Amino acid sequence: MDFSKIRTFSAWERTNLVNIDNMLVPGTQTPQWEDEPAFDELCRRITAARSDKRPVIFSMGAHVIKNGLSRYLIALMEQGFITHIAGNGATSIHDFELSYLGGTSEDVPTAIEDGSFGMWEETGAWMNEAIAQGAAKGMGYGKSLAVYMDQHPDRFPHKDVCVIYQAHRLHIPATYHIALGTDIIHQHPSVDFAAIGAASGVDFKIMCDSVAQLDGGVFLNFGSGVIGPEVFLKALSISRNLGFKVQNITTANFDLRPVADVYGRKGYENPDYYYRPIKNIVCRPTSQGGQGWHFCGDHRITIPAMYNRLNKGKQ
Repeated sequence: MDFSKIRTFSAWERTNLVNIDNMLVPGTQTPQWEDEPAFDELCRRITAARSDKRPVIFSMGAHVIKNGLSRYLIALMEQGFITHIAGNGATSIHDFELSYLGGTSEDVPTAIEDGSFGMWEETGAWMNEAIAQGAAKGMGYGKSLAVYMDQHPDRFPHKDVCVIYQAHRLHIPATYHIALGTDIIHQHPSVDFAAIGAASGVDFKIMCDSVAQLDGGVFLNFGSGVIGPEVFLKALSISRNLGFKVQNITTANFDLRPVADVYGRKGYENPDYYYRPIKNIVCRPTSQGGQGWHFCGDHRITIPAMYNRLNKGKQ
């Protein structure tokens, strides 16, 4: 397939379903969900981990950004609660689009009908350029995007709400773990899959370094059903293989999907067997110590609730 013939369109002509004007503002939401006892214990462990200078890794799917929660993540990083941000490719794309366009998330059902879905010139050209330039210098995917924003400040008037950029400013790792062919920038004529693979490979090694220090720390996963759980399990295996003591860890998975028996053994006939976060985050990593939880709830409730609870503990 000759990608050079792909037609692209300006993102400035697109209707966005999400924009910075309706982003949630930390401290203005007061969800009552935070009263759940297990959630209260999780927040206590996050506070204890940071008091002991242990990592708190925040892994996510793209809907955390699409739900307008970027300011919450930035605040939690600034307050020292989050020490590592991780996401899939879509997470980086929505964050990147908000930083330059002030909006993101197209109407997929209509755009797929004529082949215009994902064919956005600025997003594809700029992100692929940033990744290629960064990979050539040995940078990871996340750092490549942040450095590119620094090099082209006029293009990115909304860096103040960009998780990638604010993590870079705070010297916090922001790593992105890419499956080739899953993201709209992979549809662009300028895509360089070798550069994407190299940059994401650097980010995986950075993730492994964070996970290797996770004894006494916390791993949080918000809405990533496959990439986040798989990357975490492999990083944990590498860490233990290299002799790092990573046993007393706290993990938590947050999703809309309920699971009837989180800790029970599931057979192949049970659909929950194939739900990766339960095995790869909640149960298997904590078999030698620590505790894992699964929380069912909307990100727009759970993340503000976590922010409120953690800040209440600081008072």
